[in-house]
Amino acid sequence: MFKHAPLSVFFLFLKQLLMCYFDNILFMNFFSKKEKEICLDYVSSTPVSREVLDVMKSYWNEKYGNAGENHKFGRDAKKTLDESREKIAKIFGANAKEIIFTSGGTESNNLAILGFFNQIKKETGTLNGYHAITSEIEHSSVLKTFKHLEEDGLSVSYVKVNEQGLVDLKEFTASIKEKTIFVSIMMVNNEIGTIQPISEIAKIIRKHRKINSKNSIFPNLEFPIFHTDASQAPLFFGLDVKKLGVDMLTIDGQKIYGPKGVGALYIKNGIKIQPLFFGGSQEFGLRSGTENIPLIVGLSKALEIASNEREEISNKILKLREYFIDRILKEIPDSKLNGSIEQRTPNNINISFKNVDHEFLVVQLDENKIFCSTKSSCLNNKDGDSYVLNAINRDKVKMGGVRFSLGKETTKEDLDFVVEKLKKFV
Repeated sequence: MFKHAPLSVFFLFLKQLLMCYFDNILFMNFFSKKEKEICLDYVSSTPVSREVLDVMKSYWNEKYGNAGENHKFGRDAKKTLDESREKIAKIFGANAKEIIFTSGGTESNNLAILGFFNQIKKETGTLNGYHAITSEIEHSSVLKTFKHLEEDGLSVSYVKVNEQGLVDLKEFTASIKEKTIFVSIMMVNNEIGTIQPISEIAKIIRKHRKINSKNSIFPNLEFPIFHTDASQAPLFFGLDVKKLGVDMLTIDGQKIYGPKGVGALYIKNGIKIQPLFFGGSQEFGLRSGTENIPLIVGLSKALEIASNEREEISNKILKLREYFIDRILKEIPDSKLNGSIEQRTPNNINISFKNVDHEFLVVQLDENKIFCSTKSSCLNNKDGDSYVLNAINRDKVKMGGVRFSLGKETTKEDLDFVVEKLKKFV
């Protein structure tokens, strides 16, 4: 084609060809530009922060020793494990030997409750005659564990909550019996964000302990033992176990910009529990299996950051939450906030819209790159409506709602966009 053409013509043709090619690339990129995705489901899980990723990195392929070995790699891993445990213990105001690493919040809750009652059964041969108290809106890993123990003879009281989702303290006090040996009340509800009065509950428990004689199972302790699931709390609230007045406390890495698959359980010195599974003697004999050093390092770093940034992050997210709630309630008729406005974690918004299929609304929002939920991520459609929303709805009319939860990355512009979409769909 170019055999008899001047060289300049060839280069001109090549230039035009390249220009067309790059123009086409730019054209395609313009029209295929990725639409922004807005995550408003930070209560379910958070991204791992850059600082956490950085400290974890070397433990995957450089410092990969097993903490149970006595060579240098093993000793280095054991040192890192001990340092991570000490760091978390300091934040809890606890002793390092009181911190047990687990795979997350669900395992920590199971270890606390099942481990305790398996120990009771080992010591006494039965659960018959013993009593525990929890609330009707606990995480499913707590409620289902107690349901399982009821089949084994344990008596359980499920204390009601008011319309704000707060535990009824009068009912709680009246529920305590002579044989009440365990209480589990979550610090922050994962669906409606209600902050339970943990310190007040601890005071009621201490008052009961004064008139309740010491027990033969744990001679240095008095019943009932008080456990709290604090998985949703570390970003916004202090976790000093002495100030809270708790004997056991659960945290979960994925809720605090840490990695998934790791959590911790604080167990007050003197409380004996049985392990859930057996094998090695890791975690003071309470949790067999090689410790996952990268995840544990990530958890301790995430908790450290949460502790240091708590006030700043709380203030920022609280302002966004108030702005978002205000716009929705003012601009969308018959919208209703579920839960308490005062005793509420800064990142949680749970809204019901009248005559709206909330599951379908979440699907519509998902199609528009807005990600939220209708209930706990640990429940699926087969579990039915949110038992938390049904518990706070004293009209006993089944209701639904949409849970929006904010994170460090959430912006005012994100929320404005979501409100406009809600106004379109509702």
